[in-house]
Amino acid sequence: MNKTVLDLWVGLFVIAGVAALLFLALKVGSVNAVSASNSYEVVARFDNIGGLKPRAPVKSAGVVVGRVEDIRFDNETYEAAVTLRLDKRYAFPKDTSAAIMTSGLLGEQYISLAAGGDSQMLKDKDRVLITQSAVVLENLIGRFMYSQAQEGAQK
Repeated sequence: MNKTVLDLWVGLFVIAGVAALLFLALKVGSVNAVSASNSYEVVARFDNIGGLKPRAPVKSAGVVVGRVEDIRFDNETYEAAVTLRLDKRYAFPKDTSAAIMTSGLLGEQYISLAAGGDSQMLKDKDRVLITQSAVVLENLIGRFMYSQAQEGAQK
């Protein structure tokens, strides 16, 4: 009987540990998704999305206003078409710009929206026309190395 009680307590402890890990995983993963009924979609096209992934945050002034819904390659324009799902509480002018940014030096990538001054607002299925692609660290390092090599060759 004593062993049974001990086994029961160990089992409860294991279940509590698994529940705590699940809770932490959901908190770290930011599973506060924007529901389809309380949101609208807009599409932004980029030449290079770097390491942007679906479910990445969409921020404006540091506030999460939506999530990246889908990323696909457009065979006609040879650009990445990124579908953004924005919360209906946040309305953005039609001339809003979108840029792919990085949290910290090597952190996660997200989309930053900068509101424009147009009086008309973006609606469901609209397109963000002003975009800035991701800055790829490898490209910057390559350009720096190339410019240093050219400078050394000229001396």
